[in-house]
Amino acid sequence: TSQMEKQLIMPKLLTEGKTDGIIIIGPLDERYLGKFLKEADVPLIFIDHYDGSRKLDCVISDSFYGGYYMTNYLISMGHRKIAFVGTLGATGSIADRYLGYAKSLIEHGLEFKGEWIIDDRDRRSGAIDDEKLLKLPKDMPTAFFCNCDLTAGMLIRKLEKNGLRVPKDVSVVGFDDFLYPGLCDVQLTSYAVDTDRMADIAVSSIISKIGGQQYHRGIQVVEGKLMVRESVRKA
Repeated sequence: TSQMEKQLIMPKLLTEGKTDGIIIIGPLDERYLGKFLKEADVPLIFIDHYDGSRKLDCVISDSFYGGYYMTNYLISMGHRKIAFVGTLGATGSIADRYLGYAKSLIEHGLEFKGEWIIDDRDRRSGAIDDEKLLKLPKDMPTAFFCNCDLTAGMLIRKLEKNGLRVPKDVSVVGFDDFLYPGLCDVQLTSYAVDTDRMADIAVSSIISKIGGQQYHRGIQVVEGKLMVRESVRKA
């Protein structure tokens, strides 16, 4: 639980020696991760998280080129004023998606505006807050690239409350290809993460690691694909 993480309490299955291997999904608090790595005398695989300061075996989605690809898609649809929605520094994947977005803008000679980099979550807790955050800029872009579909759904809801229709007035794309039911009525264009492939690689790797067999070590990056739906129109 989050409370165990704050208090640096290890899982009982680990402390009682009842685990042969562990798959960790998503980022952990830095102090907790340090203690976990010190006390876990079993093979580990990380999914959707990597740590450049440590040599960890992990399976991640292609966030950098996914962000680059999605921004290129918006540009191909005629958009030149494109915002990025995601709190930089909250997770490594958000940073990677932003850097892909930035690479695309640089290559196309498009401008960066500070107000077009929009926070969506608390940097420490990771909680998405569409009331305090997700502030719409005064100079409205024609398109928004959101770091995840949950944020995209909340943004669409906020845009509609402000009298803007998606995609008639503004276009929105997400990332993950998973939108919570009932969040918004717009079918979202997104970058689909191949979660089945990521899970297959992680499970195969941990089994090989437990058995002392050869397997691919380090970072394994899994490519996704563009899912075109109705949230984008030509500028």
